[in-house]
Amino acid sequence: MLLTQLLIQHPSAIVDIVRQTPAWVAGLLAGLLWLGFSAVRTRNLHIGRLVLMPVAMGGMALWGVTSAFHGAGQLAELLALWLVCYAAVLAASWPLRAPHGTRYDAAGKRFHLPGSWMPMLLILAIFLMKYAIGVQLAMAPELAANAQFALVVTALYGALSGLTASRALRVLRLAHPRTAHLVASRA
Repeated sequence: MLLTQLLIQHPSAIVDIVRQTPAWVAGLLAGLLWLGFSAVRTRNLHIGRLVLMPVAMGGMALWGVTSAFHGAGQLAELLALWLVCYAAVLAASWPLRAPHGTRYDAAGKRFHLPGSWMPMLLILAIFLMKYAIGVQLAMAPELAANAQFALVVTALYGALSGLTASRALRVLRLAHPRTAHLVASRA
């Protein structure tokens, strides 16, 4: 890829790339890092806070697809591909249990979650992918019309969004013991 080659041949170009990045991107990154670091420590969450990350990351991934490929004439197909990849990851992870140590307090309607670096890794993967694709397309706008590029980028966005939602879905099932029991009996 053009960006990778540029950074390998001219590592100092990263300074120029960052300098030309709009300031709001730093604010977005700060918010996402806060969200990621909050998942590193053990915490108790209401359902709204639990679904915040997968909704935010799914939104960022969909924004990545639409902003990169809206003018390429294949946006509907790409959004369908995103959804297929998202759903495939959710389906593949359905039999998995919530992370060890996760509990649901029905009285307080809160989920007890052990700390994990996985949400941070997923957040950074989606953010850095969105950033790198944006830079790549700024350097070579014709890539937006490259079907192979669009398919790979969209599939990755869908899969990463699915991974992010998968964990939340597995935790949410704890609030519905019948569903959690069915999954536990299959595992």
